[in-house]
Amino acid sequence: MRNGLFRSALVLGLLSCIGPFSIDMYLPAMPQIARGLNADVAGVQTTISAYFLAFGIAQLVYGPWADQSGRKPPLYLGVAIYLIGTAGCYLAPSIGALIGWRFVQALGAAAVMVVPRAIIRDMHTGHEATRMMAAIMLVISVSPMLAPLAGSAVIAVADWRAIFGVLAIAGLLSLLMIAFLLPETLRPEDRVPVSAGRLLSGARHLLGDRVFMGLTFTGGFGMASFFVFLASASFVYTGQFGLTPTQFSLAFAANAIGFFSASQMAATLGQRFGARRVVLWATAGFAVFALLTLAVVAAGIGGLPLLIAGLFMGNACLGLVIPTTMVMALDPHGEIAGLASSLGGTLQMLAGGAVVMLSGPFFDGTAVPMVAAIAACALAALALALWVLLRPLPAEIA
Repeated sequence: MRNGLFRSALVLGLLSCIGPFSIDMYLPAMPQIARGLNADVAGVQTTISAYFLAFGIAQLVYGPWADQSGRKPPLYLGVAIYLIGTAGCYLAPSIGALIGWRFVQALGAAAVMVVPRAIIRDMHTGHEATRMMAAIMLVISVSPMLAPLAGSAVIAVADWRAIFGVLAIAGLLSLLMIAFLLPETLRPEDRVPVSAGRLLSGARHLLGDRVFMGLTFTGGFGMASFFVFLASASFVYTGQFGLTPTQFSLAFAANAIGFFSASQMAATLGQRFGARRVVLWATAGFAVFALLTLAVVAAGIGGLPLLIAGLFMGNACLGLVIPTTMVMALDPHGEIAGLASSLGGTLQMLAGGAVVMLSGPFFDGTAVPMVAAIAACALAALALALWVLLRPLPAEIA
């Protein structure tokens, strides 16, 4: 990988880590939060749903703004809002307040998810963009390994509130990276003035685009399956299987290893076999492994090791699906890359938040409802991939 590509991917990946770290780092503390704020499991899970919903909605603002003003101004404001929300989480006196401040925190964190995608589109297209997206995924995917372990270390010496103190420090470091390490990639002559008419026209175009919508939700249901895991795993692993917070963090990390290892092969496999085939094969594999895992868990076979193995294989398939579908969805829409990125991200986050809320009432502290929801997401992703990719595609991604 060329030095320039590596540096850009590293900076964008570190910025994009704010969102995942804000979720993953406090996962080991969720049972402690429930006890400390006298909340039930559903209430603590709502802090994740609120985060996802705000994270999705806010992207509708940052994308068009980034198309008009350049990529850096939305990043500055987004990180500032994130810091305010993080301070509120640190001081939250009740579960209701924590839910509200998590919503604010996500409103800011959304900027460092949607804008880096548009920056990638400014710099590269096609397989090179997939390679850079996968490199960023590599950096991001380290967070599910390190963040829960870091959270476990924090709550070993302090209470759960200290986690948000650490996240505030990460936000301040992000501001420094934006200021000194991230160049502006959108030239003034390529900037698009924001107007209600233009936004509505672009949104109508994207919402009516079968390929864009199908690919967005193919990746979206893949992400939703992981959101279900995020919301439930700490209670399942520590409750049903009796793991300590540190042991849970290590088990959680196994899923990230499968995801980021496979994501690094996405561009190479796309060049060799074509992106269409990669997504079809990977979504089929995801569905097969999810259904097998559900069957094993429902039958009570193998316990925790087989559950981890099944989730590992499913997430390895997702490592091919998510970066490839992101690039395929954006490639035909370079002139509105910011809007396309923000709308796609919004739809994916709303889908993920909705799946978490819909599956929440069925959660009983065991792995079965969690894996059943993951399997449902896998089948939905496969159905959409077949619907989109077995038909003619635009020349940019065919």
